[in-house]
Amino acid sequence: MESRNPAFRGNAFGRQAGGYGYGAPTPQQLHEMYNAPSYVPPAPPAVRPMTIDDVVVRGFLSLVTLVVAAALSWTLVPTELALPVLAVAVIAELGIWAFITFGQKANAPLVLAFAAVYGVAVGIISHAYNDLYHGVVFQAVVGTALAFGAMLAVHSLRIIRVTPKFTKYVIGAGFALVGLMLINLVVQLFGVEDGIGIRDPGNPLAYVFSVAAILLGCLFLLLDFDSIEQGVRAGAPEKFAWYCAFGLVLSLVWIYLELLRFISYFSGRD
Repeated sequence: MESRNPAFRGNAFGRQAGGYGYGAPTPQQLHEMYNAPSYVPPAPPAVRPMTIDDVVVRGFLSLVTLVVAAALSWTLVPTELALPVLAVAVIAELGIWAFITFGQKANAPLVLAFAAVYGVAVGIISHAYNDLYHGVVFQAVVGTALAFGAMLAVHSLRIIRVTPKFTKYVIGAGFALVGLMLINLVVQLFGVEDGIGIRDPGNPLAYVFSVAAILLGCLFLLLDFDSIEQGVRAGAPEKFAWYCAFGLVLSLVWIYLELLRFISYFSGRD
């Protein structure tokens, strides 16, 4: 009996099933089914590996962003607003740093935003130092450039080899220095003006601490150079270059700020 449903009349169902109708397929239909091309899923897009040029370009963009933000904050932020703007910039900087470091997500917007807010803080701090010790900022910039060139030469000539044990010691020393800075800050908040003495120009311990901090920043540069080299050798994806740029910005600004403080110990107030 023929169905009244138009979807099942005649050979409609058979046409929807590939044109073979009801019943077993004929030999010709089996031949066509056998020779039909099988489905091949498209290949995923190839990921281009990172190169040294990628790191250079992204590092340059990050540093330019930082310098422009520092120059704008130097010239546009009035003295009475310097402290509140600095506080906001530091909080934003720490937030982005934590997101990149612990979230393991580094891309152009995040790294450039970090460089911008870091630049605001650097510009305000640099302006304050330059007002007290004229010319100290230029000296610190030159010193940072020399430190970068020296560490690049040390890495290229393999004067210091970055091993897992060396990396562990450098990172441990970094945590120790940051811990001392936090302790010094807490002691100052409890009313001791000079803290534990590591930032007091009248205390010899401050000179030792600043030299150690500068050397540690240089060693972190070595770790950055080794990470870049290892990433290129291992064929890391192109986006890893943003992590490398992020690390370079951190190390260079660390060296710059410590040099700024250290040179100020030998400069007379204007």
